Amino acid sequence: MSGPYAKLLSPGRIGRLELRNRILMTPMGTNQEREDGRLGEGILRYYEERARGGVGCVIAGVAAITWPEGACNPNQAAISDDRFLPDWEELARRVHAHGAKLAVQLQHASKVAQEDVKAGRPMWVPSIPEPKMGDLIADLSPAEIGKVTSAYASPTSSVAYREMTAEDIAYLVGRFAEAAERAQRAGADAVELHAGHGYMLSAFLSPASNRRSDGYGGAIENRARFLVEALRAVREQVGPELAVWCRIDGCEFHTEGGISLSDAQRTAELAEEAGADAIHVSAYADPTSSAAFTDAPLVHQPSGYLAMAEAIKKRVGIPVIAVGRITPDAGEEALRAGRMDFVAMGRALLADPELPNKLAAGATETIRPCVYAYQCVGNVFLREASRCMINPELGREEELSIRPAASVRRIAVVGGGPIGLDFARRAALRGHEVHLFERSSELGGRGRLAAHLSEETAEWLRWLANATRAAGVRIETGRELTPEELRSLGPDELIVATGADREIELARGVDAPEVWPAESLEEVLGRPAKRIAVLGEDIIAVKAAEALVGAGHSVVLLGNAPERAWAPQVGLPRRWRALHALREASAELFLDAGAIHAEQGAVHFTPASGAPEQRSVEGILVANGLVASDEIAKGFEAAGFNARRLGDCQGPIYLQRGLLEAARLAQAL
Repeated sequence: MSGPYAKLLSPGRIGRLELRNRILMTPMGTNQEREDGRLGEGILRYYEERARGGVGCVIAGVAAITWPEGACNPNQAAISDDRFLPDWEELARRVHAHGAKLAVQLQHASKVAQEDVKAGRPMWVPSIPEPKMGDLIADLSPAEIGKVTSAYASPTSSVAYREMTAEDIAYLVGRFAEAAERAQRAGADAVELHAGHGYMLSAFLSPASNRRSDGYGGAIENRARFLVEALRAVREQVGPELAVWCRIDGCEFHTEGGISLSDAQRTAELAEEAGADAIHVSAYADPTSSAAFTDAPLVHQPSGYLAMAEAIKKRVGIPVIAVGRITPDAGEEALRAGRMDFVAMGRALLADPELPNKLAAGATETIRPCVYAYQCVGNVFLREASRCMINPELGREEELSIRPAASVRRIAVVGGGPIGLDFARRAALRGHEVHLFERSSELGGRGRLAAHLSEETAEWLRWLANATRAAGVRIETGRELTPEELRSLGPDELIVATGADREIELARGVDAPEVWPAESLEEVLGRPAKRIAVLGEDIIAVKAAEALVGAGHSVVLLGNAPERAWAPQVGLPRRWRALHALREASAELFLDAGAIHAEQGAVHFTPASGAPEQRSVEGILVANGLVASDEIAKGFEAAGFNARRLGDCQGPIYLQRGLLEAARLAQAL
């Protein structure tokens, strides 16, 4: 095979398993399964779409080997009993129908088993954990705290631990083997033992959580004994045909006495000796630290674990699977350099399941990019189903997959921001004749501000504009559509997606600092360093403050959040990362600033929790004050048209909700 991704798209082999390419769908908890441990149609479609999209192997995530015991999520797949076989058989059938292979990740959650807490069962651990305070809930709203801690609020809840005996370990070794054999009977091609991310096997591997003095503690050979015994038992149970590998942590970030890279290298050697066909290299971090979570296991840094995968590959003779925000370009380069053998992708495949097929077709420009808003995993923290900020079909594949319309309509869309564009794109792909009008000379609307704050968002906005044109939408920019022009077009449907307006309601007195709307951020970033107050509490305000400190400005962020949390519009990890960056830069954050006014070169405010305060500033960036902008829709209605409203023109609903409403309306027409 030739081309820019020749190595990434070349066939590969793990044990006796032959894969059509070197792209694996990484296993992820989704909370999209059923409450009774069954997979259910939702998660079946979710995996099927990624198989249809061209991955070499789908690794179905976190299948609980002793469900409901040892489960971490309220909606988690079970593989603990034969009654769950029919769903796994159906998943294997669907994945194979599209030419992909199926691996099942086997897991016991140990000290992360919130379902054990909820039911009042003791969590099985290598050693009783030492209490440690963290900041995981410090930046959550009261409603979010209620969701995150819901397992602890049940009438039956109890936080207790069981330090495992040798007999307990032997029991779980047997359950891993039984689960692997069950997966094999269901038609799976491989199993992955989850020995990372603080779960059972990882907890034994880590000297920070394993303080045992018996044969399962101490030296790495002892700490890896449980994993080795499980691998050997699985191999004995399933024979040589089924591919067997394990996922391990290359290190534990921000964890005193945690797993080191040398530990991981030795673990990989021991796993190979025990019969593993491959090593999947991830990482973990202090689970009580919010910022640490975006170092591991949800890496924020591109190719963040690649160096660890390379170091482990030098010590083993079996394939190494690398993961951690690896782009196709970076994956191809690393494969050609022999740094690893397979690339596991997660969020990129959630944003665009068709990524592998588009690479193979040479259509890389059509791949919808991930914006790394972390809504996917943020929802799982909240014990809700995983969702994607910019792909509303995720978890709604049956409802929102684009299908031809029963009858073709002529549709006029007024507004070329993200919501109007995506509605137009979807409607055109269904076969409708779509005309879009944008009064600005540029597409993107308020999304252009978000694009200034994030290169990933800028890339997505470029993709959206190009994809809308490619879908056949007739786009006119730089003109404001009149009722007369609309009447001559004769549309069957009128969609108004003109966005919100920003009203600056800041009381200003004598010698007030200069005031800019958030839309002037790009200009402000280019100015000499100043002390700037940013007004607002949503994601735009937080990211604007982050951009300003990154450009050398000093920032005080003043919000009045009804949800009592910063940036509730994005997933928790993205919020944690942004707030961590602000605090590291010594920015001041006031979430309950109260009434704000500006005079005498300062911004004045009265936090609900204290006395009046003021900060000397040289400028004020207003990132709040978004209000509904309904005049255009009302004008068309006054002229006799029926206007359907989408997005922020109804009042700020932000990107994820707006894209979902656009998708549902496009599907309904």
